[in-house]
Amino acid sequence: MIRKTVIRAGVVLLACATVFVPAWSQAAEAGSVVVSIKPLHALVAGVMAGVGTPKLLLEGGQSPHTYTLKPSDAHALAQADAVFWIGPALEGFLAKPIAALPRSSVRVALSDAAGVRLLPIRESGAWERHAHGDAHDDAHHAAGKGDHDHDHDHDQDHDHDGADESRDPHLWLDPANAQAMVDAIAVALAQARPADAATFHRNAATLKARLGALDSALASQLAPLKGRPYIVYHDAYQYLETRYGLSPAGAITLDPDRPVSAKRIAEIRAKITATGTACVFAEPQFPPAIMATVVEGTGAHTGLLDPLGADLSPGPDAYFTLLDGLARSLVACLG
Repeated sequence: MIRKTVIRAGVVLLACATVFVPAWSQAAEAGSVVVSIKPLHALVAGVMAGVGTPKLLLEGGQSPHTYTLKPSDAHALAQADAVFWIGPALEGFLAKPIAALPRSSVRVALSDAAGVRLLPIRESGAWERHAHGDAHDDAHHAAGKGDHDHDHDHDQDHDHDGADESRDPHLWLDPANAQAMVDAIAVALAQARPADAATFHRNAATLKARLGALDSALASQLAPLKGRPYIVYHDAYQYLETRYGLSPAGAITLDPDRPVSAKRIAEIRAKITATGTACVFAEPQFPPAIMATVVEGTGAHTGLLDPLGADLSPGPDAYFTLLDGLARSLVACLG
C-alpha cells in the first residue's frame, strides 16, 4: 500500500531520505502537477523544463482571495500526483480540496519552504487594523508591535505556521524567497520522479542564477524611488517593498474580500493629501472604477500593479516578466 506523504516545502524530505512517494509513469499526464497561481507556476515550470508542463489553476485575472474551484479544477486536483500552492492564508479555496486529495499525492505549501522569509502582516500606523483578525490584532499589539518602520530588522526569520494569518502570504514578490521555493520544488519533484531528479536539480540551479541576476537588476532600477510615497489597492507588495526599500503610504482596502466603504475612501483621500502621495495603484483583479473617486482633486496619478501577472502567458519566463513589469510600473508612475 502506498504510504501517505505530505511534503511541507521539502523540509521533511531532506530530513528523512527514506520517505516514499509514488513515481510517475513515463507517460504522465500534463495535469499530474498542479500549481495554484501564475508566479508559482512559472517557478515549477522552470524546474520541470524538458520533463513536463504543470497545470495552472488561476489562469486569468482571478484573485486567489475570491476564487472558486471549477469542476475542471477539481478533476485536475483529483488526478494530481503533486500540488504546489502558497498555503491556506492565500488560497483558502484550496484548503479542503487539498486535504481530500488521494493519500498518494504530494502536497507542497511553499510558505513553509526552508529558507523562505515570512513577514508579519502590516496592521498599524500606515496600514491600520486588518478587518479579518481582531483577535490577532490584540495579541500583535500586546506583544509590542508598533507602527510600521522601514528600518525594521527584516533579516529576522519567522516561524512557518502554514495557516497562520499573522504572516503576509504574498511572499513570491521577493526573488530571494523565489530561490528558496525553487529548492523546495526541485526536492519535491525529485522525490516524486527519481528518474528525472538530475534534470530537476540542474534546472533549479539555472533558475536560481537567473533569479539572482533579476534581484540585482531590480535593486538598481528601484533605488531612485526610495522615499517617494504611494498607495496600493491592497497590501500585496510588502516583500517587494521591503527587499528594495520602497516607501508605501498605505492600502485602499483592508480586506480584498469586502467592498471599499465610503468612509475608507475618505480616509485614503485625506492620507494622499497628508503624505504628498504621488501615485495610487489599481489592480486588474479588483474593480477599477473606485480609482477615479480616490484621486479626484488630490493631484495624485494612477497606475497599475499586478502581483499575479493576469495578462501574462503562463510559462517559465512569467515570473521574470511579472517582477520586471512591477518595477516598470512603479518607475513610470513615481519617477
